[in-house]
Amino acid sequence: MAPPLPPLTASTPLLHGEFGSYPARGPRFALTLTPQALHIQRLRPKPEARPRGGLVPLAEVSGCCTLRSCSPSDSAAYLSIYTYPRGRRGGRRRATRTFRADRAATYEENRAEAQRWATALMCLLRGLPLPGDGEITPELLPRAPRLLLLVNPFGGRGLAWQWCQNHVVPMISEAGLSFNLIQTERQNHARELVQGISLSEWDGIITISGDGLLYEVLNGLLERPDWEEAVKMPVGILPCGSGNALAGAVNLHGGFEPAVGLDLLLNCSLLLCHSGRRPLDLLSVTLASGTRCFSFLSVAWGFVSDVDIQSERFRALGSARFTLGTVLRLATLHTYRGRLSYLPATLEPASATPTHGLPRAKSELTLALAPGPVPPLAHSPLHRSVSDLPLPLSQYPLGSPGSPEPLPNPSLNGGGPEVVRDWAGAGDAPLSPDPLLPSPPGSPGEALPSSITEGSLKIPTSSGVPPPPADAPGANSTCGPSDHLLPPLGAPLPPGWVTLEEDFVLILAISPSHLGADLVAAPHARFDDGLVHLCWVRGGISRAMLLRLFLAMEHGSHFNVGCPQLGYAVAHAFRLEPLTPRGVLTVDGEQVEYGPVQAQLHPGLGTLLTGPPGCPRRKP
Repeated sequence: MAPPLPPLTASTPLLHGEFGSYPARGPRFALTLTPQALHIQRLRPKPEARPRGGLVPLAEVSGCCTLRSCSPSDSAAYLSIYTYPRGRRGGRRRATRTFRADRAATYEENRAEAQRWATALMCLLRGLPLPGDGEITPELLPRAPRLLLLVNPFGGRGLAWQWCQNHVVPMISEAGLSFNLIQTERQNHARELVQGISLSEWDGIITISGDGLLYEVLNGLLERPDWEEAVKMPVGILPCGSGNALAGAVNLHGGFEPAVGLDLLLNCSLLLCHSGRRPLDLLSVTLASGTRCFSFLSVAWGFVSDVDIQSERFRALGSARFTLGTVLRLATLHTYRGRLSYLPATLEPASATPTHGLPRAKSELTLALAPGPVPPLAHSPLHRSVSDLPLPLSQYPLGSPGSPEPLPNPSLNGGGPEVVRDWAGAGDAPLSPDPLLPSPPGSPGEALPSSITEGSLKIPTSSGVPPPPADAPGANSTCGPSDHLLPPLGAPLPPGWVTLEEDFVLILAISPSHLGADLVAAPHARFDDGLVHLCWVRGGISRAMLLRLFLAMEHGSHFNVGCPQLGYAVAHAFRLEPLTPRGVLTVDGEQVEYGPVQAQLHPGLGTLLTGPPGCPRRKP
């Protein structure tokens, strides 16, 4: 029996080789690939004593492709790598590095070497294991994931469609992802689409907009008769809206610096190219009329919901609408009489550290934790893998090799023509795409799509929420899981619940960490921690202190401000009963009917595409 392989560390060399450059008159390089970076060192004409710009973190790589020269006499093969490094001012810019594999005498040998590097790099980006014996061939790569992209063209001050064309489509094409791009036409269009599509044809649904479009998608999936399988469909978000709260949490989880606008979109697009995923907690929210909806973000009442809805008339300002709305609402600060009840969590959040600066109400249990500072119906058919919408195909293809319909000027990962423009000089023959697998196994045009449930993540069982009993009311519901922790709305609450009745400025129940792209409301919240994080501000707070809290929320440090009116608890379920006759309630930023509301958290019910995956491991 062979001895076990040593553990693969971040600096373990996986591949090492010498390459030329394109144009051919450029320098020669030594390349070393590790699980987390590509190291580049210039060899000739003069070796670099201290390499500059020679480290390319894989977190900044979207994809790669192999190319060949259009000159019949050129026996070299080419490897092109697409990167998005941060510039001096912090923003990302696209850069392409092309290397020439030319050490062998024949094109076939050089092509095999270039494809070996491209395959290893794509396996690292997608979190796939690499063989321990060094035999890296294109057959290691499965078929490209098939993504359904839904874009709201009116998102982000009307820039969503432009950003999608100029940034999203090129990047996911470089990553070799197969996709279909659909433009939503009206409110709830996405909800209707996901209710009618065949889910087995897709490996993920990505919304290109704000949080509202993902709200439609998740609720559409949970309204299907096959909701138990449908909700396992991985979903992702590329921020082109105003709030972009979930995208801010994804950005934080990916290890990137806080970002807004286009920088946040590029960060999240990079993470999508890396195909990581994890369970996503969902809140089942029962409204006053008895109807139910599902939330991935928040339930808000008071100041937060007032700003969210009343700033709609400033939507043309983008994310600045919330700043203006906050200032206007501070000028007319209201308090609301209400009753908040919650079932305290029996487990602390895995990463939460109790602090001592948060006051508690008299009726509040000592289980409440304060987070510390934030850590550094009939639809037109959908054509799989080909966009339904006209885009400048001559610049960027809207599909990938193996698409069921031909595309003009096809190029693997969208790289061929652009490499020619960026790198070719006088006397250098242009390069043409050289796919790793001319006919990928399981491609949409050759085989039936495999089930999307294969390899999906299971719901964690260590969340601390008791499992539903077999005879729980609604256990056989055809629309989402039963809320076994909740009595009927209006019925008395069971023992063990905590109740607060007083004047509130705001009440916020949030699942992930972010309330906006740059607002960290629950610093230690995670997508799958099995907890709903409750924050409230009691009446009596001054406008200056409330403004100070929101400014501190940009860094997640608002719990360290020392505000006596600020409260916090973690729970598995809650009930909110407004005692003020008029007000605004929102679920994931969408206004819902005003009145009593209650909710239960369902741990890991959904699946979120987050990226990046963990370091790949070698097969024994």
